[in-house]
Amino acid sequence: MIKTDRYVQTEAAGMLYRLIPVTEEIIRCVIGKEEIKGNDSLIIEKKEYPAVEFAAEENEEKLELKTGKVLASLELSSGRIEWKHADGTRWCIQDKADLTKIDVVRYTTGGEKPVINRVKTVDGERNFIQNLKPEKVRDGYRARVFFDWKEEEEIHGLGQAEEGIYNYRGHNQYLYQHNMRIPMPLFVSTEGYGVLFDCCSLMTFNDEGRESYLFLDTVDQIDYYFMGGNTMDGIIHAYRYLTGKAQMLPKWAYGYIQSKEQYYTSKELEEIVRHYREIGVPLDCVVQDWNTWDPGNWGEKILDQSRYGDNKECMERIHEMHAHSMVSVWPNMNAGGKNHQEFFDAGYLLYDYATYDAFNEKAREMYWKQAKEGLFDQGFDSWWCDSTEPFSGPDWGGAVKREPWERFQLVGGEHKKYLDPAVANAFALEHAKGIYENQRKDREDMRVLNLTRSGYASGQKYAAMLWSGDTCADWKNLKIQIVEGLNMGLSGYPYWTLDIGAFFTVADKWQNRGCGCNTDPEPKWFWQGKYNEGVKDKGYCELYTRWLQMGTFLPMFRSHGTDTPREIWNFGEKGTMFYDAIEKFIKLRYHFMPYIYSLAGEVHFEDYTIMRSLLFDFPEDREARKVENEFMFGPSLLICAVTEPMYYGPESTVLNREKTWECYLPAGTIWYDYWTNEKYEGGQYVKVETPIDRIPIFVKAGAIIPVADGLVYAEQEPEKPVQIIVYPGADGEFVLYEDEGNNYNFENGAYATTRFQWKDAAGQLVNGRREGSFPGMREAVYETVIIK
Repeated sequence: MIKTDRYVQTEAAGMLYRLIPVTEEIIRCVIGKEEIKGNDSLIIEKKEYPAVEFAAEENEEKLELKTGKVLASLELSSGRIEWKHADGTRWCIQDKADLTKIDVVRYTTGGEKPVINRVKTVDGERNFIQNLKPEKVRDGYRARVFFDWKEEEEIHGLGQAEEGIYNYRGHNQYLYQHNMRIPMPLFVSTEGYGVLFDCCSLMTFNDEGRESYLFLDTVDQIDYYFMGGNTMDGIIHAYRYLTGKAQMLPKWAYGYIQSKEQYYTSKELEEIVRHYREIGVPLDCVVQDWNTWDPGNWGEKILDQSRYGDNKECMERIHEMHAHSMVSVWPNMNAGGKNHQEFFDAGYLLYDYATYDAFNEKAREMYWKQAKEGLFDQGFDSWWCDSTEPFSGPDWGGAVKREPWERFQLVGGEHKKYLDPAVANAFALEHAKGIYENQRKDREDMRVLNLTRSGYASGQKYAAMLWSGDTCADWKNLKIQIVEGLNMGLSGYPYWTLDIGAFFTVADKWQNRGCGCNTDPEPKWFWQGKYNEGVKDKGYCELYTRWLQMGTFLPMFRSHGTDTPREIWNFGEKGTMFYDAIEKFIKLRYHFMPYIYSLAGEVHFEDYTIMRSLLFDFPEDREARKVENEFMFGPSLLICAVTEPMYYGPESTVLNREKTWECYLPAGTIWYDYWTNEKYEGGQYVKVETPIDRIPIFVKAGAIIPVADGLVYAEQEPEKPVQIIVYPGADGEFVLYEDEGNNYNFENGAYATTRFQWKDAAGQLVNGRREGSFPGMREAVYETVIIK
């Protein structure tokens, strides 16, 4: 055994094992075949971790390392590690591990002129190089890490996939970047621990048959962090301690965002905002999807002057209406364009000769320079980094969806053609890093916001908001989306959203989407919406309304999709059922804005999670573990999504169905129906009325919720006092967070917090002092409302 003040190292089962206490609750485990290499990680923060006191002893059978919170017992003959609480009770067992040497290859044309097949796909234009050849660049390993889980233990996390698997026990999962797939190398257990793999290669999770393990496609060594946080919040805190704090997004990012595929001129963007202001429906951002470039110059960050020549002036008028804009950018570019030529001349393109090398710092700087000059300086406020898993191959096409293992090999193989296989899952992470770091160099007065279709662990520190990709409109997919959002939160990532109403609405043949593509006669397996008439179909209007009601309570509230328009006026007129329901929930989002922005502050300062699986707050409730279509929105609101039609089926078919929904109320507290204030004991299922303008929302006893009325944009100062609404029945507290909303002065202490405490026995709300200050801070005026 080798022991230093930082780690212990020994040999077990023919391999080297190094155990490194990071905190009393976090132990890093590194397993190498011939040596233990230093840490050159893309996802773990490069900082000096304080030394941790620990004891270590080794005998002929085992090595034991113990901190104040964790005991690791390594069996020398097998490499088996028992991870235990300090008192000796077991968390889990890492059963064994293996490393198999492989050749790590890269693909080039070997000096030949590239043979490029340029394809116009549904997911954008792509280069496929026909004469790539593999060449070995180094030795590496494939690895498997086996686990022995308890029979009733549940495993969650692993990011977002597309199957809607909540508990991964008894399942396989393929962890690779793809449209609708955002892997995360973290799983958490209902036993109160998490395991984070410092691995950016393709991976698989396997818990079928006789063995349970994670497979790592290309590594130099096995490197993971055992996090014994005991609670889900504790585990997520540990994850962010390792990977970085979530950055504050601009306050307006928490308002309503209107998007669709697509708007075509700057003037159209301006008119969308103006229309929302005229009808009095709140709005904070309008989004410009793809195709802003000159025809034929795919991916250029230079505006088509015939349509966007007045962009800066239009954006200024949008700002005068207290709204903001977002623009789509892509990592790949057509040959012949100015941006592409600049990258080509500098040698900053990957070997598809279209996608820039986001792993190269100078290439990231060049990408930002182009985006700044062509878009940011022309008035756009934020970024939509689309297609950030840029290599999908032929999988994103065809009428038949391939087998899961085949898709993993096909799409993962495409990533490994153009990226080092050890970092095949990390392109979107490095892309987000470049946007964040370079914008901050230019504009400290303007927070970065990057909506991106893919990402990876640690992306939260780069202000990257993930969204779930190009889903299709049916009720089953709405259910799946909720599950995937819950697992993303359980993966430590706090910022996740979706396309309200789904991206694809119809199930027809490939549509002409403005990319210069002719109609493809073959159906696409992913383009399978149920509503060919779009908003003319009352069945779709109902699905969209329910999707929006659920989306009201996501970290980002954003409508988007193709095939049919998405602005509120397309769903009827004021006084009609769908319009009124949509308007009601958009206004409800702004009603909760003081609560929501306070949660955003807690995400940054306290490593909080906004969209919360019931496992966060009710870990002892066995029934709550089964619930997949409900979640907590912050500490107080239980959101029960309606995921079945009640009024209409496709083609406006009238349904004769009861307008009620059954919800589970977690045990251990009293719940208030938000709409009626009726009280229920927890630990039971209840059935409540759910007309089209209402989904079940319950408020936890002891909740303190700050709200504001009359807002039409997030940064607006309310004319009336902020109400502090209290729901009695238990003690409670809430910290109201305030700052300037769209700069980084909060990092230097320019923010204010006010702690409210409800003492239930005394029936008293105690307002703490407002701590801190920031420029422009107004006098705080509150009105207390106690629910009877």
